[in-house]
Amino acid sequence: MSISRLVVGTRGSPLALAQANIVRDRLIAVIGLDPDQVVLEVIRTTGDMIQDRALSEAGGKGLFTKELDSALQAGAIDLAVHSAKDLPTWLPDDLTIAGYLAREDVRDVLIAPGARGLADLRPGAVVGTASLRRAAQVRRLRPDVTTGLLRGNVQTRLARLHEGRFDATLLASAGLRRLGVSDPSATVLELDEMLPAVGQGAIAITARTGDGTVLAALDSIICPDTGHALAAERAFLTVLDGSCRTPIAGLAQVQGGLLRLRGLLLALDGSEWVETVREGPVSDARALGDDAGRDIQARANPALLQHQGDRS
Repeated sequence: MSISRLVVGTRGSPLALAQANIVRDRLIAVIGLDPDQVVLEVIRTTGDMIQDRALSEAGGKGLFTKELDSALQAGAIDLAVHSAKDLPTWLPDDLTIAGYLAREDVRDVLIAPGARGLADLRPGAVVGTASLRRAAQVRRLRPDVTTGLLRGNVQTRLARLHEGRFDATLLASAGLRRLGVSDPSATVLELDEMLPAVGQGAIAITARTGDGTVLAALDSIICPDTGHALAAERAFLTVLDGSCRTPIAGLAQVQGGLLRLRGLLLALDGSEWVETVREGPVSDARALGDDAGRDIQARANPALLQHQGDRS
């Protein structure tokens, strides 16, 4: 394999840069490149520029990827690094998901001064989040609390919380770990309380479909088990994405060649939900995800399949 230089495209947020540097360091270590041969190219996306409203009101998850997609297609970058949960269901035909790094902790973290869990929040507490998935699951467990829009990077959200604008917020454990951020008010929520977004905790890498040299280089750093898990989760999401954009959560876990997928669809206010579980060999990952999505479609109240919202 002969590579003289790789340009890695990334968003410019602290978390995006941390994740891009993880990919860069792996490439340098595994394929023997010098540090100056792997460079980061920061690209500002539409999603980064929208801070005053939920992304679902402006077009959804593709707002974090389309500028990076365009840079790949134009040859300005050789690969792009994403939070897997930001990837839209469909990519342009000339681009592909090359794979994922080994997944981090998939759980969400509650940041709430004076509370050690959702049960400890005061009645009427305001939880700041831009995620309808998180808001719906909070209200499923605590219908007496309210939610308000809180967007921005991790540091911005923590600052607004500690200014007293909100009583609590929710962040991904993986993002906090990658940033080295800790907070004395943090409590990790177990999966029975808060099921993650599809792809949460995984770093995804996209590249041009026909770029065999780059794809071969990336193959040396990707995690097959994470790939199987994400194949099931994204197949689950694909089935539901055609008919709804309600809060959706999904997690596949792989152990010993077997995969277990749990999927969840909720009403916006958490008052209704439909859950499903599928298990089988990793070779059936996509089929398991597809079947789980169709099961939810068949059992859900039709009204649940008509709401609009961000699933993150």
